Amino acid sequence: MKLTITKETSPGETRVAATPESVKKLVGLGHSVTLESGAGADAGFPDKAYSEEGATIAKSVDEAVKGADLLLKVRAPSAEEAGQYPEGLTVIALMNPFDMGDLTDAFNKKKLNTLAMEFTPRITRAQSMDALSSQSNLAGYRAVIEGAQIYGRAMPMMMTAAGTVAPAKVFVMGAGVAGLQAIATARRLGGVVTATDVRPAAKEQVASLGAKFVAVEDEEFKEAETAGGYAKEMSDEYKQKQNELTRSHIAKQDIVITTALIPGRPAPELISEDMVKSMKPGSVIVDMAVSSGGNCPLSKPDEVVDVEGVKVAGFSNLPARLPADSSSLYAKNLISFLPLITAEDGALNLETDDEIVTAMLLTRGGETVNERLK
Repeated sequence: MKLTITKETSPGETRVAATPESVKKLVGLGHSVTLESGAGADAGFPDKAYSEEGATIAKSVDEAVKGADLLLKVRAPSAEEAGQYPEGLTVIALMNPFDMGDLTDAFNKKKLNTLAMEFTPRITRAQSMDALSSQSNLAGYRAVIEGAQIYGRAMPMMMTAAGTVAPAKVFVMGAGVAGLQAIATARRLGGVVTATDVRPAAKEQVASLGAKFVAVEDEEFKEAETAGGYAKEMSDEYKQKQNELTRSHIAKQDIVITTALIPGRPAPELISEDMVKSMKPGSVIVDMAVSSGGNCPLSKPDEVVDVEGVKVAGFSNLPARLPADSSSLYAKNLISFLPLITAEDGALNLETDDEIVTAMLLTRGGETVNERLK
C-alpha cells in the first residue's frame, strides 16, 4: 500500500498520525510512506527523522495524497480537505463520529472510505487498537499536571522546620481510563485522593489505586454499566441523591477533575454553579469533558474561568499537550489495526466481514454504511 500522512489543520492540534518509529515499521512491512512536510514538527519529529526511516517527504497535501491508497490522520478531515483528496481514498482518523454534521456528505461526494478509531470495539482482540483508551490515559495524567500548576500550592504533605504543609485533596469524578490515570497521578504527586463513578466495577479499581470511593450505592448503582463497559445515563432521582453527596464532599476539595462522558450524548452536568461557589478560593476544577458540553456549566473550552476565586479550567484537547507520547501511542494503535485491512499481497482490502472493521467503517463508495450513524 501507499500510505500518506498529512499535517493536522484543526486549531491547537499538535499530534501526528505517524512517528519515525512507526514509519520504520510500516516500511519494514513493505508499505511506502509519504509525509507532508512539517506534519510532525509540532510533535517534535522533523522531516529528516522520517526520511531517515524511509519516508518520502511531500511539499504539499496534493502531492502527499496523489496516488495514495490510505491516509492516516489524527482528526477528521474538514470538508475543504476532503475536496482535495482523490476519489475513493481511504481515510482513518479520530472522526468524532457523533458530531460530524455535513461531513459525511462531503466524504460521500468524493466516495471516500472512512474509518473512525473511536468505534474500535471494546473487545480483547482490539485492545491494542483502542485509540480512545491510549489518548484518554495521557489526558488523565495531563489533567492532574495542569490542575496542580493552576492550584499553585504543594500537592504532597511537607513537614519542615517552618511548619507542615497539608496535602492537597483531589476528587476525581469518573473512573474510566482517564479518571483512573488521574487518580494514579494525583496519588504519585502526594495528594489525598477520592473518586466517584456510577459503575459498580469502578469501586474496586479506585480502591486498588489507593483512593477512597465516594458514591450512592443503591440498586440503580448496581446496574449502571452497559455491556460495552460504558456508564449508563442515570435517573433524575439517582442524580439528585448523588448531587447531595457530591455537594457536601466537593466543598472540602482543593482540586476536582471531571471526566464523565456518554458516547453520542452531551456530557452530564456533575458540578453546578452552587457547588463551585461552595469551594474554597484557590481551589481548581479541571473539566475534561468541556468539548462535549462540559461537566460544569461554568467551564469554557481552553479557558480558565475565575469564579469567586475558584479556577474552572476547560481543556478541549489534553493529549495535544503531550504530542510526542500521544502521537507515538496513536501511531501504534494504527499499526495494530492495519493488518485487518491488508490483503496477503499487501494491498488495501476492505472486503472483509471482520467485526472490528465493520464497526469502524463509516462511509464507503459514496454511501454511509455505519449502522450507528444511520
